[in-house]
Amino acid sequence: MDTTAQPQPALKAPGRRKSVFMEVGLVDEDTVRRDRSPAPGYNTSTPTLISDPTRKRLRPARTVRFRSQAEILNEKEHERMSEEFDDEWESDSDVEDETLATMKLYPSPNNQLNACSGLYKAGLLALILALMLPVLQINPISAIGVRGGVIREPRQTIDAQVVRRDDTNPQVCKRWSHQAAVVNGTLFIYGGRSSTSDQQTSNTWNNDFLTLDLTKSWQISNPSLTGLPRPSGPPKVANGYLWSSFDSLWLYGGEYSDDPVATPDPFSTWEYKISAKQWIEHKDPKSSGGLNAEADGQSIQRSAEGAGFGVATLGRGWYFGGHLDYLTTNGWSVQNPRVYLKSLIEFTFPGFSNSAVNSLQNGKTAGEDGTWRNVTEGGLQESAGFTERADGLLLYVPGFGDEGLLLGLTGGTNATFTQMNVIDVYDIAKSTWYKQSTSGKMPEYRVNPCAVVAAAADGSSYNVYMFGGQNLQPFKNQTQYDDMWILSIPSFTWIEVDMSKQSVPYARAGHSCNIWDGQMIVVGGYVGQDLTCDSPGIYIFNMSSLSWSDQFTALTGDRALQAWSGKVDDSANPLAQQANQRGFNSSAGLEGSYGYQVPGAVQSVIGGKASGGATLTAPVQTPTKGPLATGKPHTYTVTGPNGAIITETSTASPSDRGRDGPNIGAIVAGVIAGVCALIAGYFAFCAWIYRKQVRIWKNHAAMVASRGGQMSQNEKNDPWAAQGATVSSSGKTSSDRNAREAAHALLLSTTNTSSGAASGVRPGSADVSRTSDGGRVGTGVSATAYHGAGPGVANGRDTIGRRSSVGSLTDGLLDAQEPSFWGARGVLLNPRRSLRVINRD
Repeated sequence: MDTTAQPQPALKAPGRRKSVFMEVGLVDEDTVRRDRSPAPGYNTSTPTLISDPTRKRLRPARTVRFRSQAEILNEKEHERMSEEFDDEWESDSDVEDETLATMKLYPSPNNQLNACSGLYKAGLLALILALMLPVLQINPISAIGVRGGVIREPRQTIDAQVVRRDDTNPQVCKRWSHQAAVVNGTLFIYGGRSSTSDQQTSNTWNNDFLTLDLTKSWQISNPSLTGLPRPSGPPKVANGYLWSSFDSLWLYGGEYSDDPVATPDPFSTWEYKISAKQWIEHKDPKSSGGLNAEADGQSIQRSAEGAGFGVATLGRGWYFGGHLDYLTTNGWSVQNPRVYLKSLIEFTFPGFSNSAVNSLQNGKTAGEDGTWRNVTEGGLQESAGFTERADGLLLYVPGFGDEGLLLGLTGGTNATFTQMNVIDVYDIAKSTWYKQSTSGKMPEYRVNPCAVVAAAADGSSYNVYMFGGQNLQPFKNQTQYDDMWILSIPSFTWIEVDMSKQSVPYARAGHSCNIWDGQMIVVGGYVGQDLTCDSPGIYIFNMSSLSWSDQFTALTGDRALQAWSGKVDDSANPLAQQANQRGFNSSAGLEGSYGYQVPGAVQSVIGGKASGGATLTAPVQTPTKGPLATGKPHTYTVTGPNGAIITETSTASPSDRGRDGPNIGAIVAGVIAGVCALIAGYFAFCAWIYRKQVRIWKNHAAMVASRGGQMSQNEKNDPWAAQGATVSSSGKTSSDRNAREAAHALLLSTTNTSSGAASGVRPGSADVSRTSDGGRVGTGVSATAYHGAGPGVANGRDTIGRRSSVGSLTDGLLDAQEPSFWGARGVLLNPRRSLRVINRD
């Protein structure tokens, strides 16, 4: 082959263009084909061609060549090209459009898949994905893809399995102004505001969704927090409220972000079905007419910074006061000033009745959207003394009236505070507000505190625990509080908790408080700019011992996950109520009070004991009217008819941390206390026996002393009489002991003989006989000489039938010496022997 480039005259364009290297004569085309791209069926050792290759039989391997542009380049075709090979190789491409590049594909004789290039595979995969993605987007069981679009139906379900959202990060720098509720031992936390650094001031609104497990014990440094998927439907709001029924959460109210400013959507109620893990929207709720309420068909507005409370046993939730502005209400102009409220919104959960609502009278129950009532004319609401307020508290107390009371306290506006020496009281059954004065030292005015209520076991007192809060002035320079106060109901007495000797969480406002197992769970709170971060920001206050704890101690445990049958012996307690207050109606006890004991600081003010028994069962400041003036608290039986304790109050020891089941520490302490009581009783019993023995012994000693003269005369006349037989008062020396033994030897011989009349021995004489060992003992000594038995003693009884004490002496119980309390023969170790002395003497 000539490898020197030779100029070639332009010829008529052939049907194909060679490589530029072939055209200039640098490369032999036949060699290149054989070495680099052998044609199908071509064997490098024995070059052959597959005769008659067809598309049915062969799948072409890829070969690329370019069309000839001879009419433009006017090049001459190289004559060394084999015409036969060229005809066979290009036969399939002659009919192609020569304006496009042409490919021919041939199969690999060994592996067809290896013949495909990376580009072919990528193209095929892209085609498959393009076809499958639309299918995956509409597949309800797929976790890939997102369904978007405008919500058009009144009840749009947002399924967490269909719409995959990012899980909430439990770790934040600060968290405050969120909504929280407890259901079956799980604390749900939704929305609010949070920051990831101490300098963050914007983009703090969120729709975080978390749970905190209260069925297990945990340390506050590592709380049992779990982040749930952030929902796509419910808005990012703060300062609203989260009501809880037995199976759902209901989000009401709240304000949208002010930095950056977010435009509020038209108001909808959002329900979270716990078992299905679904958010459901209830659009544009309307009011229902009822007692002291607005008429039917009025649109319910979204309020923020009000006070909320929900009672699952009544099937109702309330929201009191708050404000409306451009961050709460769709279409509100930023130029319009904020409006503060004093109305009370009431929401009846689906499936519950409410006689105060016109549409739910005669036992009718609310539908799946619930029923709303806007109470605006409830007695004092129309008076000047009933002021608008926000950032306050609303709390529930059972027992007074037919359905209990609501207490409205603290709060205020931008300029004023709500007084705390007078509490607003709402009679639920009458839908009417009253006022009640308080007594005791009053806390400072404040907004944004948190509070919970705990019930005494017998229902004689309900104690409101209020923690923290802040003042309002000066603006943007508020002061947060870290104090704890108790308002005891029904006495309405303020009691300050002394926390000077314990570690207290940093002062805060805008935090949430919930009660479970007699403990206050504090979450988050605004702590100002002095504290860099407050993470994890969860604290536990033991409401019985009035102390902050480094852990939450689960008492109810898994019993909160069990349905209660209504039987006394059923251990289930889904609401963590006091054991004797369980139930699901207006007479049931407060949720979360299980294990609560009235602390000593409260007992010193209202009387009673840990389980209740308060002596102050009416307001100190006498009410003028309302259920507090005419009603009585609902009380509960603490002990059953058989004396068994129904109210269970227990406190786990440190060894029980993180463990459910019986309180081993309390059981051990009870056993030890019982054993100590038995020992103390036994000692008292032995002391009683000992005192009686001493008294008997002293009587004997007195008798011996009185007969001493007569015995001395007998001893002189009888050489065998025991000398010195007079009993000493001490009876402790060896000489005294010998004398007493000799005296008792005489008595023993007396018992071995018959009475004086039967034996022929004259009373008063001393007959002497020998014992089996040759010793002598005195016999026939008159019992009256030592015991005063009188004549005629026979068979241990005198002539008038009285029993002689001689038999007790023959038992050797006293041995003529003072009884001993200790020792081997003492009362303590020989109570039976000592009892024989008492019973016979």
